[in-house]
Amino acid sequence: MRVKRGVAAHHKHLKIRHATSGMTKSNRSSVKRGKQAVTKALQFATRDRKNRKRTFRELWNARINAAARQNGTTYSKLIAGLKKANVSLDRKVLSELAVNEPKAFEAVVKTAQVV
Repeated sequence: MRVKRGVAAHHKHLKIRHATSGMTKSNRSSVKRGKQAVTKALQFATRDRKNRKRTFRELWNARINAAARQNGTTYSKLIAGLKKANVSLDRKVLSELAVNEPKAFEAVVKTAQVV
């Protein structure tokens, strides 16, 4: 018996149309181009989730280094001192301290310099 696929195809096309709702004209109106655009967009999304972690770590390191230099040390000496002192603050927290709580960051720097 012959199977008619119109309903299934229509649902697939609607799924693509919903996924391409914010895209430009040809990607939005053509199902074939839309499918390619959605595939590429998902690839970029995966890549950029990795890159976001990388760029935030760069930002945190720059902030920590700037604050460390204001307190008379460098980023690498600070991190090495913290490891020797067994202070387990990650870079995100250190950067927040450097920006929002300069006194607390200064205390952390002194802890790292003592060891």
